[in-house]
Amino acid sequence: MPTMSIDRARSLVESCMVEIGHTPAEAATIADHILDCELRGLPFGGLARAQSIVERIRATPGERTPIAVVRESPVSAALDGGDQVGYLVARRATEIALEKARAHGLAIVGAHNTWYTGMFSYYLEIVTTEGFAGMAAGSAAQIVAPHGGAQGRFGTNPIAFGFPSRDQPVIWDIGTSAVMHGEVVLTRRLGRPLDDGLAFDRDGHPTTDPVAALAGALTVWGGHKGSGLAMAVQLLGMLCGASAAPVGVSDVGFFLLVVDPELLSSGE
Repeated sequence: MPTMSIDRARSLVESCMVEIGHTPAEAATIADHILDCELRGLPFGGLARAQSIVERIRATPGERTPIAVVRESPVSAALDGGDQVGYLVARRATEIALEKARAHGLAIVGAHNTWYTGMFSYYLEIVTTEGFAGMAAGSAAQIVAPHGGAQGRFGTNPIAFGFPSRDQPVIWDIGTSAVMHGEVVLTRRLGRPLDDGLAFDRDGHPTTDPVAALAGALTVWGGHKGSGLAMAVQLLGMLCGASAAPVGVSDVGFFLLVVDPELLSSGE
């Protein structure tokens, strides 16, 4: 099996991101997140994701605008991501939330008009390192069927919680689909089948073909309870200004809540 050093992998991702129009600083932010995923053993969000970013930007040339705060209060902010990749938008949302939480004890920041926000544990590690608790949730295109259905109504809709501690933070981070979209894309690239029970084709029949699955729908995690959680995350994305039914890889909603434990009890 071929191997690559971390430094070489980071350099490769950064050079790819610069090639498609990112600044060196933006490329470094994206690469840091991608390498974090790869080193955690999540290859679908690791180096393979760099190829997906390149494909997405080349398919939509010239449409990106700067990330902008479009609504703000002392404890909240709403961001228009400008169709920038979510690794940049969610990182900016995290920085704003921390700045406001330091000043006021809590913050709510939402973002829309972005895509590929990545692994929410990444942002919650930043939050918990600062001594805050946090919750993150994100909506996406209708590619996951609710329990009892076979047509997409929700995104893979991850939700995550993070709590600081004296040692390592306590972070719980899941997708509300039975399989993540990135896993299906990577399986398709590798020419492998999916496991049974993870997807439907466009006619609503169960399938293990990742190509058919991407044209159809993925199954939800957790049955009817997972469907309810996925619906709530979709609504949180709409609360952030995202569409209820984005088309393709676009207009992800990102919701972030940051809380100082001292507001409710002894932080210790």
